[in-house]
Amino acid sequence: MFCHIYRSNRKPDTFLYLVNKDDFSEVPDALMGIFGEPEFSFSFDLRANKKLAKENTKEVLSNLKAQGYHLQLQDDLLIEQMLTMKSVN
Repeated sequence: MFCHIYRSNRKPDTFLYLVNKDDFSEVPDALMGIFGEPEFSFSFDLRANKKLAKENTKEVLSNLKAQGYHLQLQDDLLIEQMLTMKSVN
């Protein structure tokens, strides 16, 4: 599966994987609000046997197939924590 990677301009080491380049329609508005303006990074062909540096390849592929995107968070920061920070600020 070919995927396209975008980095967050607000959250260091946070990346969004998309199936369709520049198509953020599947990404929830609340998430996009936290993520900020996406900055295109690169595209590549993701296969089940490809090892990713920080993510589980099977999980990424599963998320891409099921929802059209995958969010890679910085270290162990959970999306719930990101949403909580957004509501506090």
